[in-house]
Amino acid sequence: MKISKEKREKISEQILAHLFSQNPKPLFTSHIALELARDEEFIKSLLIGLKEKGLIVEIKKNPGGITYKRRSRWRLSDKVYSFYKLQQAR
Repeated sequence: MKISKEKREKISEQILAHLFSQNPKPLFTSHIALELARDEEFIKSLLIGLKEKGLIVEIKKNPGGITYKRRSRWRLSDKVYSFYKLQQAR
């Protein structure tokens, strides 16, 4: 089943809104997928697309500085967080 470009963009917007609500806490892909009730692989593909656009940042190390082997955490980039915060103030 193919998902239209418009629906992919809407889901990407939901991802950004969820990351904003949890900021500055970075979230694992699985937590984002669970919250949005979507498949992890699908969410990961959207997250990678958002990363390439510079909207989010991928964190590949745990708080102790050890690199994850198969996991990633995600958070909004500083620029995007500032923009969302300004929009919320209006």
